[in-house]
Amino acid sequence: MTRDDLTALLAEQTPACGPAREALLTGGAFVVWDGLVPAYRVAGTYRARLGITRRRGQPTLALAETVEILGSAGDELLRIGRIDAADRPWTFMLFLDATATTVLACAGVATARNETA
Repeated sequence: MTRDDLTALLAEQTPACGPAREALLTGGAFVVWDGLVPAYRVAGTYRARLGITRRRGQPTLALAETVEILGSAGDELLRIGRIDAADRPWTFMLFLDATATTVLACAGVATARNETA
């Protein structure tokens, strides 16, 4: 998948999609993995991550909404992608359909980056 392909897929699925698209447009690193995973399995993982981020007070974008979307998708097979913003400390997780032609959900998590020279 190319940067342009992924940029075109990011619409308004969740409020994190716009910032994720902007991260791509400004040179953020990205990957979409080949493997498929059932949505219910990913939903459980990200439900746990939601709890962890809340306990830590870590900023997120659309993580709770993404967990709901994944939980509703049941047995649907998904591809997972990731975008790391180049100019700010955010990582965006993308959840695409099995053919990687539609983004079902997108969530952002603020990350701590070590700013050393």
